Amino acid sequence: ISVIGMPMDLGQARRGVDMGPSAIRYAHLIERLSEMGYTVEDLGDIPISREKIKNDEELKNLNSVLAGNEKLAQKVNTVIEEKKFPLVLGGDHSIAIGTLAGTAKHYDKLGVIWYDAHGDLNTLETSPSGNIHGMPLAVSLGIGHESLVNLEGYAPKIKPENVVIIGARSLDEGERQYIK
Repeated sequence: ISVIGMPMDLGQARRGVDMGPSAIRYAHLIERLSEMGYTVEDLGDIPISREKIKNDEELKNLNSVLAGNEKLAQKVNTVIEEKKFPLVLGGDHSIAIGTLAGTAKHYDKLGVIWYDAHGDLNTLETSPSGNIHGMPLAVSLGIGHESLVNLEGYAPKIKPENVVIIGARSLDEGERQYIK
């Protein structure tokens, strides 16, 4: 298992979730996995650029979220090429963009179980907030902002028939229409 920290909190408006990777490590993740018999390497955290938000960006923190996910996708890709399992610790849900981009190139029929209270199927046009945190499943399915959708040079990362959503209880109207 290769542990990758992604301390991203720029995909949404609340600070703090960037502490997720350090909190999970502090709770002895590495030791507990090792005690279960796994060989574990901690690859540290992906550095996140906290550039000043540009007022002309369509989506909040687009450039920083995109740059972080590009690094994450490359790291996940490398781990899989080395025949290891990438365990990504985050961060807000925007990190699924890079995680799936780095994973999907290795599997023709990648299946995704999306276990979340939200669908994360928004686009710029359907999002009430403009937060990329609410868009990673849509992006991975090939809909949304072009630069996010085409991360790693291909789209879609997954096919709708290979996605199961479990636990959704709060869907925006645009997400409901897309699901239908």
